[in-house]
Amino acid sequence: MRIPDFELERYFARWEFAAPYLLCSSDIQGWRMADLLALASPEDRERWDGLSLGYTETPGLPALREAIAGMYPGLISEDVLTFAGAQEALFVAMNVQLGPGTHAVVTWPGYQSLYEVARSVGAEVTLLPLREEDGWALDLDALTAALRPDTRMVVVNFPHNPTGSLLDRATFQKLCALCESRGIHLFSDEVYRLLEYDANDTLPPAASCFTKGVSLGVMSKAFGLAGLRVGWLATRDAELLARCRAFKDYTSLCNSAPSELLSLIALRARERVLERSRGLLAANLARLDDFFARHADTFHWVRPRAGSVAFPRLLRNIPVARFTESLITREGVLLLPGNVYGFPGNHFRLGLGRANLPEALERLERFVRDGGLDTLE
Repeated sequence: MRIPDFELERYFARWEFAAPYLLCSSDIQGWRMADLLALASPEDRERWDGLSLGYTETPGLPALREAIAGMYPGLISEDVLTFAGAQEALFVAMNVQLGPGTHAVVTWPGYQSLYEVARSVGAEVTLLPLREEDGWALDLDALTAALRPDTRMVVVNFPHNPTGSLLDRATFQKLCALCESRGIHLFSDEVYRLLEYDANDTLPPAASCFTKGVSLGVMSKAFGLAGLRVGWLATRDAELLARCRAFKDYTSLCNSAPSELLSLIALRARERVLERSRGLLAANLARLDDFFARHADTFHWVRPRAGSVAFPRLLRNIPVARFTESLITREGVLLLPGNVYGFPGNHFRLGLGRANLPEALERLERFVRDGGLDTLE
């Protein structure tokens, strides 16, 4: 297997644990252990205190799979397979479903794994650009035109990383109908689902819409529990899930027992967990609205509709990577330049989910106000 370096992760490897202010993180501020355990029922707390640190079941803790299935109308626990994070889940799914002689269509810009893993196993990949001038919307006609007789998978990610865009319900239903009519698996990266700013915009999960709909989920984003490294696939395609389960024998084999139980505690209290996430996003989004209004001559953004990231554009005649490098050096504030996605233009990813966003934003504003950009022109 040959696969290019993961540019985003190489960038974070350099800066993530050195920068004081991560203004580009895609996850929600992590929970403290004590606060999460305080949400546990007496039964789950007793289970935690007596937890044995042995091997766990390959498909995942049965109670956890049941809790996950409860978020997918029409699914049962047997329709869920857990993994060591979303990364492993998509790696396994693409290895069992794609290969030489197959084709996938993937939205772009996007998380590099969503297309590079497919390429690494020998599939041909067509990247389907989302465009700022269209509000980062999915062009369903362009997607239809990209389909081929050997297309095995369409890969989408909504709410979208890095733009924060979201499909309208009618477009999503047409997308599902298109894939179902062609017998194509719709691999739907839904790790930001349940972080819609308007609850009425929440789309049904792909796994609930048709048999070949596959939903990717994780505890990292909406639930603020990235350190647990628990992700999952949900689908009613029992044959695909069985092949994924067999392939998992060669990857993680099984999950961490503490992580599974902590995930179960969080999901059983998910409305309280999500309320915290949504409150943090709402407060930070209001601050960003004000910031971008004050600096409309310097930055342009399409306001996100969901999730914990946005993809503004620097309007100055300065390469975006020079801007982000200077900002981290002078102010300790990390932004993610759009070139790590291989995406043209002067976009950068901005994260909305961290508690210290107000301080990071003050430093960014000081950089702009005090002429930091002028020194780069």
